[in-house]
Amino acid sequence: MTTATETTSIPRINDTAPDFTAESTQGTIHFHEWIGDGWAILFSHPKDFTPVCTTELGAMAKLAPEFAKRNTKIIGLSVDSVANHKKWETDIEETQGAKVNYPMIGDPQLKVAKLYGMLPGDAGDTCEGRTPALNATVRTVFVVGPDKKVKLQLSYPMTTGRNFDEILRVIDSLQLTSKHSLATPANWKPGQDVIVGGNVSDDEARKKFGNFKAPKPYLRIVPQPK
Repeated sequence: MTTATETTSIPRINDTAPDFTAESTQGTIHFHEWIGDGWAILFSHPKDFTPVCTTELGAMAKLAPEFAKRNTKIIGLSVDSVANHKKWETDIEETQGAKVNYPMIGDPQLKVAKLYGMLPGDAGDTCEGRTPALNATVRTVFVVGPDKKVKLQLSYPMTTGRNFDEILRVIDSLQLTSKHSLATPANWKPGQDVIVGGNVSDDEARKKFGNFKAPKPYLRIVPQPK
């Protein structure tokens, strides 16, 4: 059973991630409480036993240790029952070579999908009779920070598997820039140069980061802090 106020607006960056209580494959989840003082990734699926999602859940299981190193919890959501999820987990382990070691939220009444704006309010109140195509919009990744704010939301079509290495890269960037007045440039990877934030004066930048390269006054480049 899920308790939440229904909405049809997808949470935007810096919105508070909607809180909810729901059943999962690892018991009852109180979302904000479950996040605790770390980071979290909520990634959603339109239906159990779908091919692309099967590969994605396996990929996340393999990457779970990398997310754990970053104090980041993983939780899945699929528009189906917990009983179905548990059966699907067996297929995932068999075909992907990885055991799903994180909770998967059951959403048979579509409440969490609606709460996060991935289904419209008039979508009904049961997963029964709904095809994956009807739930195709339930394909969003949400990254939530320790302050319970949405830091990233990224939606994919059903035919394109998600790149979770990119989500790891985003976590690295978010955690770095939450500690320093910095931003990361296009295609940045950990260890590469970073950009001084626009709210930092030149003098402050020198005090914080030392000398910087400035091909333009607004583009100040420094090595990534260790």
